[in-house]
Amino acid sequence: MNVRLVQDQLGPRLRFVFRNFPLTQVHPQAQLAAEAAEAAGAQGKFWEMHDALYENQPALSPELIAALAQGLGLDMERLNEDLASGRFRERVKRDFMGGVRSGVAGTPTFFINGERYEGGWDEASLLNVLRAAA
Repeated sequence: MNVRLVQDQLGPRLRFVFRNFPLTQVHPQAQLAAEAAEAAGAQGKFWEMHDALYENQPALSPELIAALAQGLGLDMERLNEDLASGRFRERVKRDFMGGVRSGVAGTPTFFINGERYEGGWDEASLLNVLRAAA
C-alpha cells in the first residue's frame, strides 16, 4: 500500500502522523535507521531518508545508512553528531513505547480517529474507511 496515494486523494482532510516502531528483533539496524530518519528530518529530508531506508531494509548496515544519507545530500558531520550523541534516541523510544501502550505489535499499524484499523491494506479499502470517518 502506498500511503502517499491515500494522502493525495484526501488532501488536507487527512492528518497523517508517523511514529517510529523499530522492530529490532526482526531488523537489527531498525533503531539506528529510525534515528537516522529523524536526523535526516532535522535537515528537512525525513521522507526521503525513510523511503531510502525501507527500500534497502534487508541490507541495512551502518555503512549503507551513511551512504544513503550522503546520497540525499545530508550534512554528514551533523548527521554523525546527531547519531553519536543519541539526539533522537529518546524520541524513537517514546514513539515505540507509545505504540506498545496502544497495542501495536508490528508495522505498519494505522489508527483512524484513535481506533486501530483492522481492515484491508489496499488503497481502496483504506480510502473508503477514511472517507466514512471524516
